[in-house]
Amino acid sequence: MLDEGYYKKADEIIARYGKKPSSLIPIMQDIQAEYRYLPGELLTYVAKQIGISESKAYSVATFYENFSFEEKGKYVIKVCDGTACHVRKSAPILEAFQKELGLSAKKHTTDDMLFTVETVSCLGACGLAPTVMVNEEVHPKMTPESALELIHELRGDRHD
Repeated sequence: MLDEGYYKKADEIIARYGKKPSSLIPIMQDIQAEYRYLPGELLTYVAKQIGISESKAYSVATFYENFSFEEKGKYVIKVCDGTACHVRKSAPILEAFQKELGLSAKKHTTDDMLFTVETVSCLGACGLAPTVMVNEEVHPKMTPESALELIHELRGDRHD
């Protein structure tokens, strides 16, 4: 059960785009931008508010890869595994993040909700490969060692 604040925020977003079926995608984008994921209960609520079926809303949300029903951590780390990054050894970088954070191919988010690690097809920074993106910030020419340094930096660890 979601807190009442989620529904109030959804109402604000719906008001911005209007209660019409064509508003679904921008509404979902804004909700995901706000919470870093798309809460299922909220999607059901939005569908009812804009006059579409719940199944239609879910089919649209699951069609687009960028929508997630899984709650994400404060820092969403996207490891590029596109061709340029893959040939420049992005897999060991992913493994370093997963090992350091106790994550796996099945578990993407740390229990403390601080980190989520995902792979993506391309970040569009092929000349800087291998790249990682943390929230909206691109980190170029990563190594497994620099991945660990990044985790320590984000945690606020001091190594003097």
